[in-house]
Amino acid sequence: MQPDVVVMGAGIIGAACAQALKARGLGVLVVDRHGPASGTSSAGEGNVLVSDKEPGPELDLALASRDLWPELADDAEWEEKGGLVVATTSGAVVPLQAFAAAQRAAGVDACEITAADALAREPHLNPEITAAVHYLQDAQLNPVKATRTLLRGIEVRRTEVSTTDGRSVTTTDGVISCGAVVNATGPWAGNFGVNVLPRRGVVLVTTPIPGTIRHKVYDADYVGAVASGDADLQTSGVVESTQGGTVLIGSSRQRKGFDGTIESKVLKALARKAIAMFPMLTNVPVMRAYGGFRPYAPDHLPIIGEDPRTPGLWHATGHEGAGVGLAPATGRLLAQLLTGEDPLVDPRPFRVDRPEVLV
Repeated sequence: MQPDVVVMGAGIIGAACAQALKARGLGVLVVDRHGPASGTSSAGEGNVLVSDKEPGPELDLALASRDLWPELADDAEWEEKGGLVVATTSGAVVPLQAFAAAQRAAGVDACEITAADALAREPHLNPEITAAVHYLQDAQLNPVKATRTLLRGIEVRRTEVSTTDGRSVTTTDGVISCGAVVNATGPWAGNFGVNVLPRRGVVLVTTPIPGTIRHKVYDADYVGAVASGDADLQTSGVVESTQGGTVLIGSSRQRKGFDGTIESKVLKALARKAIAMFPMLTNVPVMRAYGGFRPYAPDHLPIIGEDPRTPGLWHATGHEGAGVGLAPATGRLLAQLLTGEDPLVDPRPFRVDRPEVLV
C-alpha cells in the first residue's frame, strides 16, 4: 500500500514528524539505512533545554516542545531535573545575568540565585563560582528510548535513499511512491538540497556515582559555544547524571566533516572544564567516550517546511545539538504545515528559502 508520507530518517526528529503525521490520520513509512536512533540521536545527552537559547524563534520552538514532551516521553526516562548555569569568573557574571533577564522577559523560568544557593542545590560544586541561574524547565530523557516510543505503531524500513522528487524516494530496494517526503536525515540532510553541515561533538561517561549531581550543570561559556559558527574546536563545561548514576561530561563543537576520530585533546579539554566545576570528579574514572555529528545550519535555526523548488519535499533538520529538545514541536509544526492546520509557532523563521539554507 502506498504511504501518504515517507519520512527519511529514523532519528528523534524523523520520529517526531512521523508521530505527528500519523496522529493526523496519514499513512507514514519511515526509512533509514541503519534503523531507529542509530545516528545523531544515539550520540547525545538527551537534553530538553530552554536555558541555552536567547529570545527568538528557536526559544519559542523550545518552549512549545517543553510543553509537549511530558505527554510523549512514556518509558523514556523523563526527568524534570532543572538546569543550573554557573559563572566561574567575575567577568561572566554580568553577561549571565543579562541573558537570564532577557529570557525571563520571553517567558522562561530563570531564577538568579547566589553562589551559596547553588552550592545548596549542588553540594559538590566548586565553591569559587561567582554567580548562578536556576532553570526549572530544563529536563532530560533517554533519546534512544524516546525515539523508539515516538515510532510505536509506525513501519520503519531499513533501506538507503539515493534521490527523491518529493513524490517518491529511490532506495537500494527500489522506488517507493508517496504523496510527500520529509527529509529528516540530520547531518546528512545536505544530500537532499539544503545547506546543512556536520558539527562534531564528544561526550565522556564516568563510572556510576549515584545521587552526586542533581541537575544539568554547565558554565556560562556554553551559550556562546552553541551560538558560534566557528569551525575550530570549542569546548565548554557541561555535567549531568543519568538515572543509572553515570555522569555525562561535555560539551565540544568542531566542524571537520564526517571525521569520527576522537581526539585526546578534546577529551582532556572536557575533563578540565568538568573538574573546574566539580573538583570531586578528579578521581572518578571515565568508562568511555562517544561522539556524534550535529546537523549545523549556518544561521543556527532549524529548517522546517516545504522546499519551494521541489513540491512535495519537506525538510525537518538543522537543529544542531538541540534536536531532542525541539523534536515534538518540530514534528507538530511540520505536520500542521503539511496538512494546512494553524501552526503552533510562527513558521517563517524556519522556512526553507532562507539565503543561508538553499544550495
